[in-house]
Amino acid sequence: MTQSKIPFDMEAALKALREGQNLTGKGGVLTPLIKQLTEAAMQAELEEHLAEEETPNRKNGTSSKTVKTLSGSFELDTPRDRASTFEPQLVKKNQTRLTDELERKIIALFALGTSYQDIRSHIADLYGISVSNGTINAITDKLLPELQAWRERDLEAIYPILWLDAIHYKIKENGRYVSKAVYTILGLNIEGKKELLGLYLSDQEGAHHWLSVLTDLQNRGVQDILIACVDGLKGFPEAIESIYPETEIQHCVIHQIRNSIRYVASKNQKAFMADLKCVYKAATLNAAELALDELEAKWGEKYPMVIKSWRSKWPTLSNYFKYPDYVRTAIYTTNAVEAVHRQFRKLTKTKGGFSNENSLLKLLYAGILKASERWTHPIQNWNLTLAQLTIHFPGRLEKYLSL
Repeated sequence: MTQSKIPFDMEAALKALREGQNLTGKGGVLTPLIKQLTEAAMQAELEEHLAEEETPNRKNGTSSKTVKTLSGSFELDTPRDRASTFEPQLVKKNQTRLTDELERKIIALFALGTSYQDIRSHIADLYGISVSNGTINAITDKLLPELQAWRERDLEAIYPILWLDAIHYKIKENGRYVSKAVYTILGLNIEGKKELLGLYLSDQEGAHHWLSVLTDLQNRGVQDILIACVDGLKGFPEAIESIYPETEIQHCVIHQIRNSIRYVASKNQKAFMADLKCVYKAATLNAAELALDELEAKWGEKYPMVIKSWRSKWPTLSNYFKYPDYVRTAIYTTNAVEAVHRQFRKLTKTKGGFSNENSLLKLLYAGILKASERWTHPIQNWNLTLAQLTIHFPGRLEKYLSL
C-alpha cells in the first residue's frame, strides 16, 4: 500500500510531537498529511476533468515527482489520464514547490542582506529543504522586472524638495572590479512624504550625465522642483538649470563641513569647528556673513583653501537662511537620503564586490522596499513648511494643492 493510501494517523502524529519530532521541516509530522490532502485534491481535479470530457477518456495511473513545501519535501503522485489532456491546476506540470511561500521567505532574507550561504542554511534548518545558489539567484532575479517597472514608473508633477547623493560599489566589468557610483534621488512630495525617485548607476559625473538623469525625471512626469539639495556634484547645477531653470540649488552644508574638516590639522579641528558652527548655525544671513568674515580673519592664512571653498559656494550654501528653522532642518541636511544609504550599507556590508550591475541593483531595490515601509507619514512641521514654500515660490505650488 502506498503512503498516499494510508490514512493520516492523528494519534501517531501527536505521539511523535511529544517525543520531540518537528511539526514542520525535514521529517515533520505534517508532511504526510500535506501529501495526502494534495493528492486527494488532484484526484478530484482529474475526476472533474474526465466528467467534462466529450471523448472517451479514463484514469491512467500516476507519475511521481519531488515537491518542496515549507512542511518538508515529499514524493507527490500526480494522477494521469489516458488521453493526456489533464492539466492539473493545484500543482502544475513542472512545478516543484507547492506554494510560493518559500520564494517569499528567500526574498525576505535576501532583503535583509543575508548571504546566499546563510539563506541556504536558514532554509535547510527551518524547512529541511536544500536550495542551491543558482535557485536562490533565480528567485531573487524575479525582483528585476519589478525594479525595471519601478524605475520607469510615472512620478508626481512637482516635488518641493529633492536630495541627491551617491554611494560607491565595486562591480565586475571585463574581468576586473571597477568602482561605480549609485546616485540616489530622494524627493519630498507635496504631501510631505519621502519618495525615492530613482537609482542611477554611473562611472562618471559631469553635466552630460546629469542632463540624462534630469531628462529621465522630466519624461516620467516631473514638471517642477522647488529646491534641489546637492553635495557639490560637478555639472549638476548647470544641468538642472537647463531643464528646471527656476529650481533653487542648495549645496549641502553637511557635506561642505565634512569636506572642510579634512583639510584642517587634527590639533585645530575642535577650535575650527566651534568657529565654523557660528557660520552655519547663525540666526540670520547677515550674522552668518559676519561669522564667515571672522572665520577668515582667524583661520584664513592657515587654511586658505577651506575659506575659499566657503566663499565660492556661499550663494548656494546660504540659501537656507531665508527660511525658518523647521524648513532649514529639512533643506540643509542630507539625513533623509543618508538614511537610505545606511540601509544600503547594511545590505552590502558583507559583499566585497558584485558580479554585475543587476546583482547590485536588485539588492538595493530590496533595501528600498524595506526603507520605504516607514515613509507613511509627512515630515515634522510639513504644513508650516508648505505654507512657507508657497510664499517663497509664488504661483508654483497652488495649482497642485487640493484646496
